[in-house]
Amino acid sequence: MKIKTLLVDDEPHALEVIENYLQNFSELEIVTKCSNAIQAFQVLQQTRVDLMFLDIKMPGLSGTDLMRSLKHPPKVIFTTAYHDYAVEGFDLNALDYLMKPIAFDRFLKAMDKVFATFSVANKQISIEEKPALSNKDVFLYLKVERKMVKVNVNDIYWMESLKDYIKVVLKDKVLISKQKISLLEELLPEEKFVRIHRSFIVSMDKVDSYHSYSVEIGGKELPIGRNYKAECHRRFKMVY
Repeated sequence: MKIKTLLVDDEPHALEVIENYLQNFSELEIVTKCSNAIQAFQVLQQTRVDLMFLDIKMPGLSGTDLMRSLKHPPKVIFTTAYHDYAVEGFDLNALDYLMKPIAFDRFLKAMDKVFATFSVANKQISIEEKPALSNKDVFLYLKVERKMVKVNVNDIYWMESLKDYIKVVLKDKVLISKQKISLLEELLPEEKFVRIHRSFIVSMDKVDSYHSYSVEIGGKELPIGRNYKAECHRRFKMVY
């Protein structure tokens, strides 16, 4: 039996990300997509829903308020761009709490919890066991000014921390997004990126050369921090 799944988010791009990720899991069936919590409430009154991917901060009725209004709520995975709602989300017995932009590796961990909860036989997955999406399908959404910008991770050369902001260098442009480099490090596919310095993360397949003290990438020399030398040596030795 399929796990009937409802997607709720007021951002079309966010819905697209989750929908694309779910295409890798035949065990789930998307019932419909809703752009606000009121629509979701109406769907839940008429349709069986087992699992809901639910944005928290939406105009009108919030995701957490929607959950409180339901007598028999489905299992829920909250999605949000705001850390402040984490405790509230888990107080409502959420299966998981995904921070936007949602990386596929992190999404897999949430799916492990889904399969365990619904006791899908032999479907517990891990990042190592589950085939990854092709490079062209792995992407993030970064908040740039007032827009959520879609970024293919295969196009990223490196990222640089600028205090509360991060500079993302692509082949043909540079994006500035307000978030911490440590958060982005958690969201990126671990097998494709390595942190070489407290201020720099680089795409391993874009590195042209490296030394014990620096890497050259896209015509730019970036320093390797003292605390990152051992890990960089291990990772680059595996590739080169």
